[in-house]
Amino acid sequence: MKFLLLGASGGVGRRILAQGRERGYTIRAQTRDAAKLVGQPPGIKVVAADPIDAVALRALVAGQQAVVISLGTAPGRRTTLFSDVTAKLVTAMAAEDVKRLVAITGVGAGETRDHGGFFYGRIIYPLFTRTFYEDKDRQERLIRESTLNWVLVRPALFKATSGLTPFQAITEIRPDTVLSRITRDEVASFVLDQLTDDLYLQTPVFIGHAS
Repeated sequence: MKFLLLGASGGVGRRILAQGRERGYTIRAQTRDAAKLVGQPPGIKVVAADPIDAVALRALVAGQQAVVISLGTAPGRRTTLFSDVTAKLVTAMAAEDVKRLVAITGVGAGETRDHGGFFYGRIIYPLFTRTFYEDKDRQERLIRESTLNWVLVRPALFKATSGLTPFQAITEIRPDTVLSRITRDEVASFVLDQLTDDLYLQTPVFIGHAS
């Protein structure tokens, strides 16, 4: 498996790199600042590039079997980063005949908005993440409307420990559904699984632990 990872120097991105190499994958790791990813092992090629640049993005996609989006931005301010990159990425993937896309969005996207637990729903979402989840909704729409083989991964709130309840991957949100925590390592593992597993193709998946 050869894949492109957009946002490789972020908290989840770094874990995808580490776990991907453990699985024997070859990874093209995009970051804006290559100095953040020095000393990577063989099999990981770090490329400093702006994902907004359509020409650079197509070059990154060329020759890959799949793409993972693990981009982040500072919370609390409006952005179009996610939808801007995704619009260009869909075009680049079509041009290079790369079909598989796994995109990490998060709790707050689509129908998960009110299902991250009391603290997330009453404090974090309205005060810190609402503005960029408006753009993540646009991003998800672009992916859904594409002809790609996509999976949307919506992690619960990141925590250092996974909690006591079993890990869940939910595709149908009920009124009483709540996932309040997940570790970045768990997200990385689940994302890597989606590169070769067709179970959740064309599906948004809410992942995490209830407590």
